[in-house]
Amino acid sequence: MAVFTPLSDEQVAQFLEGYDVGTLLALEGVAGGTENSTFFVTTDREVLVLTLFEQGEQEELPFFVDLLAWLDQHQLPVPGPLFDRNGVALQRLADRPALLFPRLPGRHPEQPGPIQCAAIGQVLGQMHRISQGFQGSRPNPRDLRWVHAVHSRVMGYLSPDDQTLIRDRIDALDSRLRQVVLPQGALHGDLFRDNTLYEGDRLCGVIDFYNGCTGDLLFDLAIVINDWCSDDSGALIPARYKAIIDAYAQERAFTDEERRVWPTMLELTALRYWLSRLLVVYVDPPAHALTPKDPAQYRRILKARIDHPPAPLP
Repeated sequence: MAVFTPLSDEQVAQFLEGYDVGTLLALEGVAGGTENSTFFVTTDREVLVLTLFEQGEQEELPFFVDLLAWLDQHQLPVPGPLFDRNGVALQRLADRPALLFPRLPGRHPEQPGPIQCAAIGQVLGQMHRISQGFQGSRPNPRDLRWVHAVHSRVMGYLSPDDQTLIRDRIDALDSRLRQVVLPQGALHGDLFRDNTLYEGDRLCGVIDFYNGCTGDLLFDLAIVINDWCSDDSGALIPARYKAIIDAYAQERAFTDEERRVWPTMLELTALRYWLSRLLVVYVDPPAHALTPKDPAQYRRILKARIDHPPAPLP
């Protein structure tokens, strides 16, 4: 969340006239984030979140709208987009695509406990089970094909050891994932802790679906495990890992093929974030003055997954 395109009270008040949400009382820009402009909008009836989309593939925004609406209809804790009086969700404001959402309560967990971990595991399992009936399609933009396409762009900035590590991992991933067929569905695509909202141990919201796509469900779970369950050295924290995996499995059973490739999927998603952060640091800095995230964190996670494979899936 951030503000790159400022809005006036008058602009937002006029925008809200198209909705049945009340009249504007207060407008507050939200700091942080890397891609979109975000505002808290308080009316005389409720508090909302207004997002302006600044960059990215804006022609794919209808996919995100449809996915959020689908999950919201199935009572998952996501901010379903608000539709205007004509039944339209995706709007334009200040010459940007715009969406309006309810503001969900809670805050991001910094050091999630086992109950919080079980909650995200349960909801992710529910989401994956429900999403298999979702008809939208958007191929995963950060899968192994992307790794092949972009890794050469950062190699010149890395040590010989890191270059070898990346090449060896790509060869291993190619070998292990060749002709593998895994359960498919809609993915969040970036379900880090800072994309969730909790009140105590209660999960109130899963937010920021703008990396959403369709693909291997296991890919999504691996992203969660690497972020939620890694200590500073990259090693897995057993209590968190067990809580997420057990809760997820209660909602969606794993296949034998998923069990077989699980360590590989953890390595793939660790490599995916290492490369994406390297690209931001060395090749494609953000358009706005924001501090890039540390690539070394995901190098450590990748090394830890290689050296210490995870406990098997149930």
